[in-house]
Amino acid sequence: MKMKKYNAPSIAEAMKLIRAELGDDAVILNSKVVVNKKFFGLVKKKSFEVVAGVDKVEAKPVFPPLQDLQSLKPIIEAAAPSIMKEQEQAISKKTSAEEDSTMTNELKKEIADLKLIMQSLHRQSIQSKYPDELLHFIDYLKQQELNEELITQVSDELFVHTENLVTIDFDDFQEATRRILERQLRGIEIGAVSYDRKYINVLGPTGVGKTTTIAKMAARAVLEKKKKVGFITTDTYRIAAIEQLKTYAGLLQVPIEIVYSAEDYKAAIEKFAHLDLVFIDTAGRNYKEARYITDLQRLINFGDEVQTFLVLSLTSKEQDLETIIQQFNQIHVEKFIFTKLDETNSIGTMFNLMIKYKKGLAYYTNGQEVPEDIEEPSLEKLFELFFQGEIK
Repeated sequence: MKMKKYNAPSIAEAMKLIRAELGDDAVILNSKVVVNKKFFGLVKKKSFEVVAGVDKVEAKPVFPPLQDLQSLKPIIEAAAPSIMKEQEQAISKKTSAEEDSTMTNELKKEIADLKLIMQSLHRQSIQSKYPDELLHFIDYLKQQELNEELITQVSDELFVHTENLVTIDFDDFQEATRRILERQLRGIEIGAVSYDRKYINVLGPTGVGKTTTIAKMAARAVLEKKKKVGFITTDTYRIAAIEQLKTYAGLLQVPIEIVYSAEDYKAAIEKFAHLDLVFIDTAGRNYKEARYITDLQRLINFGDEVQTFLVLSLTSKEQDLETIIQQFNQIHVEKFIFTKLDETNSIGTMFNLMIKYKKGLAYYTNGQEVPEDIEEPSLEKLFELFFQGEIK
């Protein structure tokens, strides 16, 4: 094996030198941070010392063994933010179009290398902790987009069985997952709207299918529960939304009021005093902006007689959904309603958000048909959805 020691101001520079001289088959044998003192010890300068080697006879993997990567992990994690900063600074310094392009591409390649190493480290860590027979179950949890903490809990639960030399099958996997999720969901209410409060207020960002969802809920109340229902809409920003709700009101033969101000809202409430239920459709806005939440609070009375539900699309990124939920933290949201189940293959996000924010689930929708494509959830139904995918 050919071995060589490299000294560089950053781990990215060291990787570049290693790749240039030893090629992509090189492996990291040792690494450490070196502090050099200058000017009688008054100035300290940090560098990275990496020992790499390459076997000319036997091909080596692109990534080093787990034990070698473990020693490199803290260095990579420490260096990654500074490299990202270097990239931003380099891009911001405009010299010439050709130089900028070359510099940017080099930095992007270095960052991509670091990401690949970290991904390899994470993958090898999982493979070293759990036996092979569990890995395809773990992959299924990831496909369902369950968060890492819940995946670890389920995996550890299954690992106990393998330690006792018990064969793991799909039934064992389901049972362990259910145990973990039921434990985490304890005390969180799952079920449809209760009719003990008159006003049903439905919130949500634009494009989640909020108006259609309200129509489905109202249709069930009219057709199945024989309730006297009315609509109030504050969505005066979109003509199409008003016309859509008017159409549903006409089909159900129920009254509708359009409100533009707090005074209009109070008048509509008084007008609907004789009804059993009033569904309130709010404007679909970009609720990442806090001012829209403030406008909503000025317009609507979120009192004791109001049930408030937040509609979220399962096709949105979980990080974006969390931002929306956090923006509504000043309003008491009782439960979530998840839409567009028919447009996704994973429902882990539902469990993640319910558990993280301790909010229940009122409905999930799986199509555009009114009132058919809406389901009243239960734990059993959610578990059926979760496990109907294919284990690979």
